[in-house]
Amino acid sequence: MKIILDAFGGDHAPLEPLRGAELAIKEYGVEIIAVGDIEKMKKVCEENSISTQGMEFLQADDVFDMHEDPMDIVKKRKTTSLHIAMKALADGMGDAVVSAGSTGALLMGATFIVKRIKGVKRAALGTVMPGEKETGFMLIDAGANAEVRPEMLNQFGIMGSVYMEKVAGIKNPKVALLNNGAEDTKGTPVHIEANALLRQNKAVDFIGNIEGRYVMSGEADVIVADGFSGNIALKTCEGVAGFMTKMLKGMLKKNVKTMLAAILLKNELKEFKAKLDYTEYGGAPILGVTKGVIKAHGSSNAKAFKNAIRQAKIYAENNVSDVIANSLVNEEE
Repeated sequence: MKIILDAFGGDHAPLEPLRGAELAIKEYGVEIIAVGDIEKMKKVCEENSISTQGMEFLQADDVFDMHEDPMDIVKKRKTTSLHIAMKALADGMGDAVVSAGSTGALLMGATFIVKRIKGVKRAALGTVMPGEKETGFMLIDAGANAEVRPEMLNQFGIMGSVYMEKVAGIKNPKVALLNNGAEDTKGTPVHIEANALLRQNKAVDFIGNIEGRYVMSGEADVIVADGFSGNIALKTCEGVAGFMTKMLKGMLKKNVKTMLAAILLKNELKEFKAKLDYTEYGGAPILGVTKGVIKAHGSSNAKAFKNAIRQAKIYAENNVSDVIANSLVNEEE
């Protein structure tokens, strides 16, 4: 299994991507194609005692900046590590790609270089988030498509369901539609029609609408949303998690009694922290394209890159893109 890594994408590149690659090679037995300035990558590996066994390098002379127009990745910025990584995937040099670079550029590259699956209206960003279930849940779309049509939301449900079954190992994932009420008649005309399409969709186990306060309850394994609402839900959950962690820390450091309680609850607190840690999930797949494209968090550390590479490996091993394509065909029939 060969994973292509954009080694110059993210806040801590190329050190953390290369460290993550080393960990993934040792733990998962994958091969890595690291894309970027070869001289710089080799120097970083040498200075930080990073083994290059199982790793090969692909030259890229430039880096795509987070503030550039995402569409430029397709034609104007062909010498960047992100474009070369996506082109290498499209050309069959690897089985999947991982990058912590610009989300918008990665989406454009996935759509126009790797290409959408035939019949897919829009590719979508599916973010796996912590919830009451150990496997968490997928929020799709988490920010790629602010405006959608009902048939797009219907396809998001299929794509998210396939991913959670094949990658997270959930049999018959339960799918819900993010809305401002549980009734089928709630929401905008787009949501009402999407609800009806999902109810008729034999490719998913649709349980109806779900309100924001229940997204982490474990009721649904896949929560379908337009990118505007989905991104707000994502950022709100991240903010609440950060607030809770900060408050808990303050409470446990308040006095001797609470510090003693913290010592007694050390293992439980460690589990709590891990459940809210994005590095455990690795990254977010861009679903609806012909091969695996995993978007790692911009501030990813080595652990996060390692887990993003693990995601990419499982995605490719289970032929997720092909299963999505077949599911869409069966739904149309």
